[in-house]
Amino acid sequence: MSRTSPGVAVVAGGSAGVGRAVVAELARAGWDVAVLARGRAGVEAAAREAKELGAQSMSRQVDVVDLDGLREVAGEIERELGPITLWINVAFVGALRKFWDTSPELYERITAVTYGGQVNGTRVALELMRPRDEGVIINVGSALAFRGIPMQSAYCGAKHAIKGFTESVISELRSEGSKVRVCMAQLPAMNTPQFDWNDTDETKHPQPVAPIYQPEVAARAIRVLAEHPGRNTWVGLSTAYTILGNRLAPLFLDWYLGRTGVDGQLTDRDGPRYGSNAFQPRDDDEDRGAHGMFDNEAHTWDPWSAVATRLRSALARVSV
Repeated sequence: MSRTSPGVAVVAGGSAGVGRAVVAELARAGWDVAVLARGRAGVEAAAREAKELGAQSMSRQVDVVDLDGLREVAGEIERELGPITLWINVAFVGALRKFWDTSPELYERITAVTYGGQVNGTRVALELMRPRDEGVIINVGSALAFRGIPMQSAYCGAKHAIKGFTESVISELRSEGSKVRVCMAQLPAMNTPQFDWNDTDETKHPQPVAPIYQPEVAARAIRVLAEHPGRNTWVGLSTAYTILGNRLAPLFLDWYLGRTGVDGQLTDRDGPRYGSNAFQPRDDDEDRGAHGMFDNEAHTWDPWSAVATRLRSALARVSV
């Protein structure tokens, strides 16, 4: 760990999308960063970008479903960069298919990566952090952990599972008086390459459900959560609307999403189609970066997140 660094951060799923933006955000804030993902070009580019921003960095190709592989990589990180003080789980794969059109094998793979990968990452992080009685783990969730939508039942189910799993682990750590903090960040629709490599047979190009945010909006909120840990943070005003709306009017949302939820995730615009990344990475030979094809529509700022992050920082200063 470098002398001026807040600590050593692991970003599992850091080669593209939100994870990629988180790597850059942490590097700018002085963290040393280890980037984990499957695609060679993606992880190498992310680590190189972090280094250009002044961080010590390293990259490793690993599939988050491989628990032994994660353990081995974690050991390498601690030997090279120092003790891991922050672990962020953001890796996932997805599909844009109705439930009955999703093969059992694909369903199991989405669940294994999106949910099981966070379980594995949390397990490895806790094996290192609990004996030292310090560290922060952030499990990246979604507004869809509170409200499922059509065409994404596997992803929504995995995000619901992450929420329940994380709440259980938080309680277990509290029961032993541990100083290790486990947090959740619930995200809105993001402009990432996810929609260029979702598994789908749709002729129209997949798109996020509006409103769409740039991944840097999430990255800023996640960085603040890492530095001032709390149980949960909602990113994006639409996340708050989704969560609260489903509490107040779930039957209305069943009806509304039944009418609009399928077409709302498809666009007539042409865009890149890299093929499904469910079983193999699509950034092995070419870096895909943080952004998808919706830069013109995506918001670069969100009032809800801005207020929440400033409030979290202010409360942390008051409590010191």
